[in-house]
Amino acid sequence: MKPDSFKQDVKKWADKIGVEPKEIHIREMTRKWASCSSRGRLTFSTALLDEPKKKRDSVIVHELLHLRYPNHGKMFQVMLKSYLG
Repeated sequence: MKPDSFKQDVKKWADKIGVEPKEIHIREMTRKWASCSSRGRLTFSTALLDEPKKKRDSVIVHELLHLRYPNHGKMFQVMLKSYLG
């Protein structure tokens, strides 16, 4: 998948979830798929571009939910399940 297409997927999910990331970056990451800063910057691993859609979507939704729920608490888990099934 091309980086621009991936960013479009992130924006579509952001609209669906009702959040607005300040920045979306894609770069090489060796230890994780993605990260979310407290200022709203999302960074995704370039390796994620080669993963199946289901995996990409799960990482995108996970990080976008952190814009609303900064930890992995109960509400975060409930919302994650509601979007991903």
